[in-house]
Parts: sequence; structure tokens; C-alpha cells
Amino acid sequence: MKILILGNQARSTSNFWTVLMRRMRAAGHEVLCAVPAGDDAAEADIRAIGGEDPAFPQGPAVRLCHYPLDRKGLNPLRDMATMHALYRLFKQEKPDLLFASTIKPVIYGCMAARLARVPHIYATITGLGYAFEADNFFKKCVNRLSIGLYHCALAGAEGVFFQNRDDAELFRKVGILRRSARVLMARGTGVDIRRFAEAPLPPLPAEGCAPEEREIIFLLVGRLLEAKGLPEYAAAAKELKTQYPAARFQLLGPPEQGLGSVDLAQVRRWQDEGSIEYLGETRDVRPYVEACHALVLPSWREGTPTSIMEGMSMGRAAVVTDVPGCREVVEDGCICAAHDPRALAAAMRRLLDEPGLLVRMGAAGRDLACREFDAEVVAEKILVDMRVPRAAG
Repeated sequence: MKILILGNQARSTSNFWTVLMRRMRAAGHEVLCAVPAGDDAAEADIRAIGGEDPAFPQGPAVRLCHYPLDRKGLNPLRDMATMHALYRLFKQEKPDLLFASTIKPVIYGCMAARLARVPHIYATITGLGYAFEADNFFKKCVNRLSIGLYHCALAGAEGVFFQNRDDAELFRKVGILRRSARVLMARGTGVDIRRFAEAPLPPLPAEGCAPEEREIIFLLVGRLLEAKGLPEYAAAAKELKTQYPAARFQLLGPPEQGLGSVDLAQVRRWQDEGSIEYLGETRDVRPYVEACHALVLPSWREGTPTSIMEGMSMGRAAVVTDVPGCREVVEDGCICAAHDPRALAAAMRRLLDEPGLLVRMGAAGRDLACREFDAEVVAEKILVDMRVPRAAG
């Protein structure tokens, strides 16, 4: 079977779907990964999947090709060019199965695959994004357009994966999914619990030390987007710094452009105020997670928060908002209201006041990650749900 993996970035596709592609290759299938050009290092990682490994005797490693994509833009001509390019790719490659993830690859990939008569089409909804915030007139217009596009795209899908039940219910409520649609659930992309191995906590504050001496390090890992709760995080950090000046509030993630992004200049202003420390972006978050005490994600909505699952896998406590996606992955952690800096500050203050909770919550998070988030288990379930057979021999 020839399987085409369609993503919106080489880096995110490499980070999130490597285990799935590796298992596809291990089952003896040909795998082609299509992403926009622009990240040579991530593309090299993708091409290396299955290469020079005796566990993959059935042929070459994962192949990679490019297609044009404007991830954030709303220019219909560019989007139509994307769809046309994908149609030509599908006609040329003749894949047996398409696995598309993220918004535009799902919408235009599934439409193009249906026109090209790809036999099996699967989509995974990794989050709802800017179009479903709908808190002003412009966003409402984008929302209506997105609903129509999703409805057309998913009409031809054999199955649609969701990462939380709230998103699936919303898609049904607004009429995107037909009653006959095959809805599938997956724990996001899972987390490689061997790569994100448990790591010792940094030193904890001495018992009974004064609040101003409690150096607890909080870390938010995410793209620079409003919907990740960055304004709330900066405000909560500023509030806590007055009582806990030794506490540190770090931010790690790549800049974004377009709708819903947080300008890098604004991040620098927060840093100049002394509320947060911006660490830039990285290809490997593990050293930063290892150096912190707790992961924070005050998101407005998630599919499934990979950064939180990775942190839990490494034995770190989690502070998240009570929103779809986040509340599904945290059983023993600090959960607070969204859009509320004071509630977020109170959740982080709990860990500052009781540092021993970091040990207990970290151990519970690691246990949950091993039981439910293991990427190998998640990938195997996805393959079973897509009815991907194992090659003979």
C-alpha cells in the first residue's frame, strides 16, 4: 500500500508523526510525506525514517515531496493553487491512502484527493484554530467560510480523527459532519515516552524558606499565538513576581505571523518588564523541560496539547486551563479558568506555596503518559482504525 502523509510544516510533521510513519514502514508500506519547502533539517529527519534500518527490509526510507501552501493567509487564489498542486500530486503518485492533518492540508488535501479518486481518505483535526474563535464580525465570517469548506472536504473522508470529544461534538453541531461520518478518536499524536524520558527535578526551595526566595521555574512551550494564552501568562507572571521575585516564567516557541499571532515586539516588552523570559525557539525542547519545575499552557482551546504530554512524560507538573483538549490529559495537576490571568496566577501560586506538589504531580504525570500517551500505542491504534494491513511476509 502507498500511503501519503500530508502536513503543513516539515518540522511539525517530523515532530508529531515520525512514530506513525515508522510503524507504516515497519508494516511494509510505501510512505510519501508531502510538506511545504523551507526546512532542510526537518526534511532530512523525515527522509531518514526507515533508512539503513534492518527493521525496514521492504524498500527505501520515507520519500518526501513539496507542495505550495500559505499556512496563515486568506487569499483564495493561493489556496486554489494549493488544491490544484495537490490534485496533480495525487494523480501522479496514485496513493492508496491519504492521511492529512492540520487545517489547510485537511481541507484542500481531502478535496483534491476526492477529485483524484484516492481510494481511502483520512483526516485528523488537531485543533480548531483562529477560525472557530468567532469573537468579532471578521472572525465570524471566517468561521462560516471554514464550516463550509470543512463540510465539503470531509464529505469524502472515510474517517475523521478527533483529539477530544468536544471538537467532534462541535463539528456535528454546526453541520460539518454528516450523520454517517465515521468519527475516530486519538490521543493526539501521543508522545515518545522513551525520547521524553523521566528527568530529575531541579532543586526545590528549602522547606520553610521565605516566599521571595522560592525559585520555581515555570515554562510555557508554544507558538507565539494569543490563543496559547500568552497575554494571560504575562499578566499572571507580573502579578506573582511582586510576591515571589525569585520565581521564573519562561516562554519557548517560534514566532508566528498573521491572524491571531503575538508580535515579537510585544514579547520583548513583556521581557523588558521583567515578567517573562523569552527563550526563542528550538528543535529540541527536552533540555528546557528538564531545567524547569512545571509546564504551563493557559490555552483557549486545544486539540491535544503535545507540549503538556511531553512535559508529563518527563515528570513535570502541569498547569492548564479548563478547556477542550487540556482537561482531557491532566488528571493530577492545576486546572484553572481560561482568559483569566488571576485564576492562572492562583494555580501557579499553589505550586509556589507547596513545592512538594511538584514531586507528586510530576510522578503522576509520568505514570499517565506511560499508560495512555505512548506514541507507539497511539500510532498502532490509528493504523487499526484506518484498517491499514500489515504487508505479507
